[in-house]
Amino acid sequence: MKPALREQVAEAWRFRERVEREAAERFERMAAAIARLDADSTVPARMRQAASDERRHAELCARLAEEYGSAAAHALEPTEIAPRRLGPREAVLYEVVAACCITETESVATVTTLLAENAAPRVREVLHEIARDEVAHSRMGWAHLAREAERGDVSFLSAWIPAMLSGTVGDELFRASDEPEELLEHGVLPRARKREVFVGALEEVVLPGLRRFGIDVAPARAWLAERAG
Repeated sequence: MKPALREQVAEAWRFRERVEREAAERFERMAAAIARLDADSTVPARMRQAASDERRHAELCARLAEEYGSAAAHALEPTEIAPRRLGPREAVLYEVVAACCITETESVATVTTLLAENAAPRVREVLHEIARDEVAHSRMGWAHLAREAERGDVSFLSAWIPAMLSGTVGDELFRASDEPEELLEHGVLPRARKREVFVGALEEVVLPGLRRFGIDVAPARAWLAERAG
């Protein structure tokens, strides 16, 4: 493998490690917040398990990053992502939808796509481990949204979905790229494929799912149209 490509792969896996560690901290915090707001919900227990899963994923990603030559990751300082103007209950729902219904759903689509490729055996092992858990992490977000929709109107989320999407992917995802298909062997999606997977997950899973709960997805579609052209 060319040094530049190895470095790109190493950094991709190191980035995934940071994302997984951040998710673990976020799930622990959200579990506590939901338990305070909804004592009968089963979601907090599922989120605590998800936090444990994410720490395990982070270790797997770190080992792969090291195998490809990446140095140790910097310490994380996870922060709340909900807008300050939202009340406590709405803020938790915002963060759950962003982290689970959107980010984890996209992650499921990504690892599923990568598993369909001819990845190296060690990479495939890690992808299988992650894929096994990410589906459950996505579902717990939809479960919390369902409980909140039963309790009251969740349509306020419509205006915030574009901000959630911008927090999930940067605008560079929609720029032209000629990254090599060889990246797939090492568990990394070339940008064009990543864009395809992200848009597919939105169109096929996320937006229809939100619409079922009375959330207008027109702002999300406008956000996507502006970037995808």
